[in-house]
Amino acid sequence: MISALDISTSALVAQRTRLTAIANNIANVSTTRNEQGEIEAYQPRHVIFQTDERTSGSLGAAGVQVSSVEIEDVEPRWRYQPGHVDANDEGWVAYPAVDLMTEFTDALEATRAYEANVGVIEVTKDLAQQTLRILA
Repeated sequence: MISALDISTSALVAQRTRLTAIANNIANVSTTRNEQGEIEAYQPRHVIFQTDERTSGSLGAAGVQVSSVEIEDVEPRWRYQPGHVDANDEGWVAYPAVDLMTEFTDALEATRAYEANVGVIEVTKDLAQQTLRILA
């Protein structure tokens, strides 16, 4: 039962990292400058998962861990705004290529996965408590 808790906990940590990346993508949907203040559209981040063999259970079950957070190198979306402070010489402004529909869908999926793992943890705790009551 402890391995079930470890596996679900690893999934909670991984999904939290994914939700953080999604929140950053949504928050920076209009960001036209990088951290150094240079004119450069924000590049979306995506979390890559991999199997975590350190948290394994019986019958081939295994945990998950964040392999990396990849920065997507995509062409920005250009909008013609000649009065914008970050417009180029022709009046075009580079905005991040963040698709809000995709980000919201990914956030919903990550939230549901998070909730499912919380449910597994609760069921595992209940089973452990019932086992202790039977043995006592």
